[in-house]
Amino acid sequence: MQQLILGSSSPFRAELLNKLGLTFIQVSPDIDETPQSDESPATLVQRLAESKAREIARTHPEALIIGSDQVAVIDDDILGKPGNHQNAMAQLKSASGRKVTFLTGLALLNAKNGHIQSSVEPFSVHFRTLTDNQIDFYLKKEQPYQCAGSFKSEGFGISLFSKLDGEDPNTLIGLPLRRLIQMLQHEDIDVLQLNH
Repeated sequence: MQQLILGSSSPFRAELLNKLGLTFIQVSPDIDETPQSDESPATLVQRLAESKAREIARTHPEALIIGSDQVAVIDDDILGKPGNHQNAMAQLKSASGRKVTFLTGLALLNAKNGHIQSSVEPFSVHFRTLTDNQIDFYLKKEQPYQCAGSFKSEGFGISLFSKLDGEDPNTLIGLPLRRLIQMLQHEDIDVLQLNH
């Protein structure tokens, strides 16, 4: 089997990929993630997922490479990584009582033949109405300052939501496994056969 590369340094994405029982390595791509002018959130995450995979292909020309990127969106406005407590407070206050949609771009590049598959997978969360004290407590406990939208759903962040909407809860963590399994099948990798 071709070497499989997860184009991400995220331990959460690696943990998800481990669920499939595949052997892979992680390589962190170094690309410019600045949105282009008039670029929609969906176009942005698809472009970045593909760019990450192509960047890794330059040094791993025989590999099968998974690229992924995610943004959180409220009313077409992208919520980036807050970076600090103050920004995270503001993000979660604006999300309180509202729906936030996470768009995850996923790309699978066969570097050997240049074939790329990509998609954008949406997943929405409905936030509970939160008090400042609840937000402050959550942020001090979880410190999600490097997470889009200021929360980690795989941790205590699940307590912030009243409802989840989407086909694959793994999408919320940043790697849509259901779609990835389909893409791998197009590359003749059947995860059910591999794990016999």
